[in-house]
Amino acid sequence: MAKSDDELSTSRYRAPALEKGLDILELLAERPEGLTQADVARALGRSVGEIFRMLNCLVERGYLTQQGSGDRYVLTLKLFELSHRHDPLARLLQEALPRVRELSARVHQSCHVVVLHDDHGIVVAQADAPGEMGFAVRVGARVPLLSTASGRVLLAFQSDADRARLIERLAVSDVTLERALARVRERGYEDIESTRIRGVHDYSYPVLNHRGAAVAALTVPLIARLDKPEESHADAVRQALSELAQTLSRTLGGVASGGRMSGERGGNPG
Repeated sequence: MAKSDDELSTSRYRAPALEKGLDILELLAERPEGLTQADVARALGRSVGEIFRMLNCLVERGYLTQQGSGDRYVLTLKLFELSHRHDPLARLLQEALPRVRELSARVHQSCHVVVLHDDHGIVVAQADAPGEMGFAVRVGARVPLLSTASGRVLLAFQSDADRARLIERLAVSDVTLERALARVRERGYEDIESTRIRGVHDYSYPVLNHRGAAVAALTVPLIARLDKPEESHADAVRQALSELAQTLSRTLGGVASGGRMSGERGGNPG
């Protein structure tokens, strides 16, 4: 029976040895007490022989060590060290800022990047609209999670447990809010009128990590441009934001949102 293109692509680019090594690291990350060679083989459904070579390699590279009498393998701090050589926010800004500037020039609107911080969002990057006039949110501004497009996107695209913790910290328990966040997840973006500036309509899309959680929100506070009606139209803004959010998600190793281009009207600066 012929394989589909997706199946052929998946099998063609598989790396079994690498997959075994990653399986071992992920397993031991959940077992701080360590596991014996036989335990690892049993947990992963592998033979002791194939696991033996992988364990030795990971020990030699410094990712594992043998504890006590030498029969149990545990993770070293090497993964911790590697993770702290990489600053996720710096990487996000490095990848996002030039693209955000391109988007602003394309749609003749300002655009800003918001990340989650404690129980609010914070603007970490921003690009002005080209020309002499425009509206923008300054870098460093605090963004409420409940009443802004950015905040709702950051809330909606979290794991159920993380979202519940955030909502509890915000001291709200509202069925209407849960329904609104569910609609954001279904559409893939938020679209609401500003609650602070009349005439501003916010569109916000998530940048997603490998688990599908939002690491940032890309937001355009859209104002009606009479001089650039086509380029700055809501449809053009949504299209540009959707494309950029998916590009950044993939670039940062995450998943692309499946948000639809069509949707109800609604927005918020933030």
